[in-house]
Amino acid sequence: MKPVIFGIAGLSLSPDEVAFFREAQPLGFILFKRNCESRAQMRALTDSLRDLTGRADVPVLIDQEGGRVARMRAPEWPEFPAPAVFDRLYDVAPISAIEAARANAHALALMLAEVGVNVDALPLLDVLRPETSSVIGDRALGSEPMRVAALGRAVIEGLRRGGVVGIVKHMPGHGRGRVDSHLELPHVDAPAEALETDIAPFAALNDAPMGMTCHVVFDAWDRERPATLSPRVIREIIRGRIGFDGLLMTDDIDMKALSGTAGEKAAAAIAAGCDVALDCWARMDEMEEIAGRLGDAPPETLARLERAMATVAAGPDAGAFADLVAKRDALLAVG
Repeated sequence: MKPVIFGIAGLSLSPDEVAFFREAQPLGFILFKRNCESRAQMRALTDSLRDLTGRADVPVLIDQEGGRVARMRAPEWPEFPAPAVFDRLYDVAPISAIEAARANAHALALMLAEVGVNVDALPLLDVLRPETSSVIGDRALGSEPMRVAALGRAVIEGLRRGGVVGIVKHMPGHGRGRVDSHLELPHVDAPAEALETDIAPFAALNDAPMGMTCHVVFDAWDRERPATLSPRVIREIIRGRIGFDGLLMTDDIDMKALSGTAGEKAAAAIAAGCDVALDCWARMDEMEEIAGRLGDAPPETLARLERAMATVAAGPDAGAFADLVAKRDALLAVG
């Protein structure tokens, strides 16, 4: 099994993708709007991924956060609020905010599980600051670290109840990034003492099943390399100071914050200590290059993967989608 998660080009697997994925055996797959047309189509696609790999629990990821980041869209699927609404409710009713975040995530997970998606790239634990790039914006759960942690834990728990694994992101924190890492490389010059605020939510949730790195340079830790490619940041900060021992994947390696070919970036991330490279765009030449550059996933990566997927092995808990949405909306109305 290659330590990489690949995207898919369309609504179903092409013959070339079937042949390539069968040979490469990627760790998992990620879906985007281009892969999401209807419930029946998505279920057929995710079933085909399980059949192809022979793994009932193969990770099938999506970025379904709510608000502006949603791959499954209306009218086929209901809209969900941006995470910032739970931060606003927390100002007036903290317990209600936590319960609303949990119910929202549970409903979201039921929607995903229905179509065979078992991993959601949520929650963001980035601590919002005045200078935070708008790429984070209302996707964040707030500017106070322990509030972010409390809401983030509710999201992970809600997703788990719905049969979906959550991913904490973007480790060790994108909140001080002033530019969009999709477009350029952010540099953070804050001292290590100040960065304790940024890593606090991740440390509080260091038992999360999966995590995602950020493409941000932190001068206090490594002036030369972004976190995704930094052995020091991954070993000393994410694995050490934060204490995270879940499955650690990169953010999309195609983002312009990173330089080099797809294969070079994927190999560098794995060499730095990431468990998995995330390559989203389904370009066959790039996927072939990545597969050629990467060896098989080591035992520690496979063990982390097994532990992560085992958290939802029992499937969704009992719960009605409409009831959960109604509970969320009633709680949000308090604010």
